[in-house]
Amino acid sequence: MKKTLLIIFFLLFPVNLNAENISKVYFAGGCFWCMEESFDKVKGVIGTIAGYSGGHVKNPKYKDVVKNTTGHYETLEITYDSSITNFEKLLEIFWINIDPFDANGQFCDKGESYKSVVFYENSDQKKIIETSIKKIENKFNKKVVTYVKNFNEFYMAETYHQDYYEKNFIRYLMYKKGCQRDETLSKIWG
Repeated sequence: MKKTLLIIFFLLFPVNLNAENISKVYFAGGCFWCMEESFDKVKGVIGTIAGYSGGHVKNPKYKDVVKNTTGHYETLEITYDSSITNFEKLLEIFWINIDPFDANGQFCDKGESYKSVVFYENSDQKKIIETSIKKIENKFNKKVVTYVKNFNEFYMAETYHQDYYEKNFIRYLMYKKGCQRDETLSKIWG
């Protein structure tokens, strides 16, 4: 719904978005519904798409991804205006929305497809990720188990996953509360 309204808005009131400033980043942080909610409200983020990345199967489906047979992770594609925000700032937001010390998944979602991953597209991004991991490890005196992987391809998830937290607000809140996501994040990050 929100994305449809944005498209209509931009058609009626064209905005001067400079294509040079439009960038994308890919993060896997467990449930992509929760990650979508976290990034949709960030200044400079133009849009988010729930999907899959990191695996070996082309055009994966959710039912296969969660069976851990595709190698894919629930991933969020974040499109942003680099004149307003940047990879480093978005990475900081990613960290405070996951448990970087959980080797089995995220919150109540366990399994390979729910593990946290930061995808990089170039050596500069990889260095930024490695530096941020060292800072977290030094701060907490714990090993960060979030994967760092070279980005290859992104596949959009099924339509019902897009903007799930808005379209199914009550169900989403019950899921999020049941997983104790906010409580866990508060314990880790304060």
